[in-house]
Amino acid sequence: MIEFEDLPVLENPIMICAFEGWNDAAESASGVISHLRDKWNAELLLELDPEEYYDYQVNRPHTYVTDSGERGIVWPGTRIYSAHVPELSRDVVLVAGIEPNIKWPQFIREILGVATELDTNLVLTLGALLSDNPHTRPVPVSATTNDPQMLLELDVERSTYEGPTGIVGAIASACEQFGIPSLSLWASVPHYVGQSPCPKASLALVTKIEELLDLPIPLGDLTEDARAWEAGVNELARDDEEIADYVAQLEEEQDTAELPEASGDAIAKEFERYLRRRER
Repeated sequence: MIEFEDLPVLENPIMICAFEGWNDAAESASGVISHLRDKWNAELLLELDPEEYYDYQVNRPHTYVTDSGERGIVWPGTRIYSAHVPELSRDVVLVAGIEPNIKWPQFIREILGVATELDTNLVLTLGALLSDNPHTRPVPVSATTNDPQMLLELDVERSTYEGPTGIVGAIASACEQFGIPSLSLWASVPHYVGQSPCPKASLALVTKIEELLDLPIPLGDLTEDARAWEAGVNELARDDEEIADYVAQLEEEQDTAELPEASGDAIAKEFERYLRRRER
């Protein structure tokens, strides 16, 4: 196992990971990490050596110019942050980066080595994919785990997916070997508006994190950004008859397939979230 020096002692930490690229339709998952990093005032713990994992012809560095006219370069990479959540008296570790191009097993050992050194008790991976759900309905978020305890305690399913996977799937699989419980959340982004960003999908992921982990998260402008995004897509549909007809078809199919969800339990959960937000 890779060893790390000078890592702080954290309080009952969980690790939340998201990576730009194949796992991140419309930057929905990486957008959650950016939001959490900002709202929790996260501090940089360490940065993985980018030359070990990235092909710069695939993930090119970006140049920028400062206000004083100096030019700089931002290299693609993966950074790990820590933040304290006062409401829960616990710490959160945030992993933000780009899906690596090479040396995935070594990359995973580094990420989970940090998790082990920090005594992390849960690794939560976030992803987003394109699907055929309508933008006018709530963004579906699937939650899966292979941890027996979480299968019993949380409203999640065992992962049964088989096929090509991204780095978040590989990390979730490796967690079993490291003895760290893992949980994966995936948001379904309407494929006909898959351009970045999609704040409605990011909001759906944040809401699911709150629901499953009872982890209070400040929403900031995320709710208003999600409304503005949906209003913009509505305007696009009004101007394009073909898109409008397609959206109406998707709405009909979804409404026909789904049973009403306005159960007492669902209403109670929503009211509990409302009360927690009022207390912050």
